[in-house]
Amino acid sequence: MAKTSNVERNNKRRRMAKSLGPKRAKLKALIMDKNTTDEDRYAAVVKLAQTPRNSAKVRIRNRCELTGRPRATYRKFKMARNKLRELASKGQIPGMVKSSW
Repeated sequence: MAKTSNVERNNKRRRMAKSLGPKRAKLKALIMDKNTTDEDRYAAVVKLAQTPRNSAKVRIRNRCELTGRPRATYRKFKMARNKLRELASKGQIPGMVKSSW
């Protein structure tokens, strides 16, 4: 199990990225636009720098929903490899069967 504080910090980052995402995207589009003036571009850069760092989507870590494990997490299932294998062996994941040949 991961520390609860790490899991909660990651959840806070997800919430911030969801709420401030459109604002950040608008500022980034303004910065990347070739037709904007230098003053407007600089103002957008300053505003983007003033947004919280944790509102960036890049800072979100993929973690297991069950244990909070940060590594070896399958994106499709949002689970770590060991929990995925455990639940698949019990037959609790629909459509997933153990391969044999």
